[in-house]
Amino acid sequence: MTEALTPRPEHKFTFGLWTVGNPGRDPFGREVRPPLDPCESVRRLAELGAYGVNLHDDDLVPPGSSVAERDAIVARFQEALDESGLVVPMATTNLFGDPVFRDGAFTANDPRVRRYAVAKTLDAIDLGVELGATVYVMWGGREGVEAEAAIDVAAALDRYAEAVNLCCAHARAQGYDLRFALEPKPNEPRGDLLLPTVGHALAFIDELEWPDMVGLNPEFAHETMSGLSFTHAVAQALWHDKLFHIDLNAQRIGKYDQDFRFGSEGIRDAFYTVKLLEDAGWDGCRHFDAHAYRTEDADGVWDFARGCMRTYLILADKARRFAAHPEIAEALAAAQVAALAEPTWSDTSPEGLAALRAEAAGYDVAALAAAGHGHERLDQLVTELLLGAR
Repeated sequence: MTEALTPRPEHKFTFGLWTVGNPGRDPFGREVRPPLDPCESVRRLAELGAYGVNLHDDDLVPPGSSVAERDAIVARFQEALDESGLVVPMATTNLFGDPVFRDGAFTANDPRVRRYAVAKTLDAIDLGVELGATVYVMWGGREGVEAEAAIDVAAALDRYAEAVNLCCAHARAQGYDLRFALEPKPNEPRGDLLLPTVGHALAFIDELEWPDMVGLNPEFAHETMSGLSFTHAVAQALWHDKLFHIDLNAQRIGKYDQDFRFGSEGIRDAFYTVKLLEDAGWDGCRHFDAHAYRTEDADGVWDFARGCMRTYLILADKARRFAAHPEIAEALAAAQVAALAEPTWSDTSPEGLAALRAEAAGYDVAALAAAGHGHERLDQLVTELLLGAR
């Protein structure tokens, strides 16, 4: 079991520079940990068995750097990647930290801010591809509003789509092997954000110029914040073949965006998410968009990173035990879980629909209504499996 819980590169675990490098600042307190050199992050993550490291543009290259400074920083970082064996599967852009984005980036009312946001993103796309990224995440952290009268939502969505189309056009013109992943979130830092859920983002993608290039990066905390099921969100993204990336962390319903260590809250939800990914054979990276508690020193950061990966591996083992457990198999059969894969009716002709109605008319509806489904037993078996009693 110890070997099974040891993270290895083939597990495809990744962290962002902003996750392990989080200094513990919050709205009420200053930093509690010193800045972390990106190359040190690479070295330590490789020692822990991670597969890769992801980054915002500003995580690596400080804003205002000259071309020569930028190239020197990137060369040093690439050397650290080469020495460690880590890769950069995903990159993104910080369009939320600078005061210029206080009223949005892609959807700011001022067109000059929108153009600056697109230009910054194109530069960051080039940086990400230079380092090997094949997925580019777009989180609209400032694309929203507090004063409802200050936004025309339809126009904002037009501008949002325009910006994504411009980025896709750049990737196509440069011949980049790159897909874009939208990251939904309901609120914070804005009072209300555009594209708040996976469902909103899926509908938005259908209106883009190159929808095949754009998918989703759902985050555990973001769906959970508003009381939605993250597992269902991921399942729908998979159903649409739009799960391009995923952010794993932990979150309590109704709280601010906590970004806790994966599995530290909502362990059942975490289990069902891991089970879904493993059962689906999804081959993407398991990215941990989380950070250590503010109570931790520098050593605690690596306990946090190790914990994220170990919890995933523990839950993946639980998923295998679920599939092999005879009592769970019996309870699944009693609940008729497999029957949901059976088509309801295949003949859509008028004659076929008439036959469906004729068959349904012969059912004993009272008997169907009286039938139990055994969900209590099944649910308790899962609980006991997770608690180690089975």
